[in-house]
Amino acid sequence: MKRTILKSAHRIAGVVALLMITTFFLSSVIADLFGSYQTIALVKQTILQWVALLVLSMMAVGITGKKLYPAELKGILAVKAKRLKVAAFNGLVVLIPAAYFLAIWSAEGLFDTRYWFVQAIELIAGVTNTAMIGLNIRDGIRLGQKSNKKVNK
Repeated sequence: MKRTILKSAHRIAGVVALLMITTFFLSSVIADLFGSYQTIALVKQTILQWVALLVLSMMAVGITGKKLYPAELKGILAVKAKRLKVAAFNGLVVLIPAAYFLAIWSAEGLFDTRYWFVQAIELIAGVTNTAMIGLNIRDGIRLGQKSNKKVNK
């Protein structure tokens, strides 16, 4: 596969992941603060339906990143890889299970202490992943600018 296609796929997957996580976070906060229990349940059901696309976009980021930089990662590339691993861990261990349980509990009208505790953990993990992916996008842009300067000299 051509390097330019890999770079484009990597960028698109990263932006899709960031937008989805941000959308999930903001819709949850807005529904929690201003919505009815029915609205919260609808938001949680919708998030659960879209989690698969988020997982696929995160996988695409990892796979295309490995193909773009197959050698041992050093410097900023190593930092980006570490951030992606943290985001993936948060997603698999915290966000996906939380999305599942919050969708079930909200559909059943179970807005008890357990629900709000898991919701708080989900929001913290969501902010963490937003920061990690956002930093990776920033660093990717910087790397691209550096390589463009080298080419143009």
